[in-house]
Amino acid sequence: MITDIFTTQHARDLDQACSDLALQATNEEKKQLLEYLTQLLKWNKTYNLTAIREPKQALVQHVFDSLAIIAPLLKHIKEQNLNTIRILDVGSGAGLPGVVIAIMIPNTEVTCVDTVGKKMTFVRQIAGVLKLSNLSAIQSRVEQLKAEPYDIVTSRAFSSLVDFAQLAGEHVKKDGVLLGMKGKEPHQEIEELEKNTNWHVDKIENLNVPELNAQRCLVWMKKKEHND
Repeated sequence: MITDIFTTQHARDLDQACSDLALQATNEEKKQLLEYLTQLLKWNKTYNLTAIREPKQALVQHVFDSLAIIAPLLKHIKEQNLNTIRILDVGSGAGLPGVVIAIMIPNTEVTCVDTVGKKMTFVRQIAGVLKLSNLSAIQSRVEQLKAEPYDIVTSRAFSSLVDFAQLAGEHVKKDGVLLGMKGKEPHQEIEELEKNTNWHVDKIENLNVPELNAQRCLVWMKKKEHND
């Protein structure tokens, strides 16, 4: 047994997912991912942090789904020649994808923000349990946060692209990006974003999440150089 919740088969599934996603995950990182989910499912019994309660489903829909953005993030970081990367994860919930990013990309400083106090308390607990000094959590509405410059601001099904840009855009530093995790390519949201904000879609990247029979994409957004 790996833990009292996750088995050696779950660990093999995680190994395979990392391989499918071309991620060079260390044994320690994989152990941390499983421990994160173990803590999440234990807390869930009392605090109702996520609707997903079955271990394999949580592994796929939480961890594999979040792992799918790691390779694109690493590529972006390399292309931008960034050293220490500041990431703000908006509407982070129980820390998705923020905790997974903090585990898999140690040279990031990840701040999770959510309005629900018990979820941010959980993320702080995880930072301590997993000794993730690069992970912090703030209970707040993103629009009420003091504006600070982040290289990347992420969201996973937080809101529409327009709302995401309008509420979180001020936290993106010059030449930084907004990064929205979406299901199907959100054509109408993109049209509204281009029309109603000073942000535009730089590229859309389709994701293949291991064992997840659903469409996923990443929407990379940059600030327009001039308002149209």
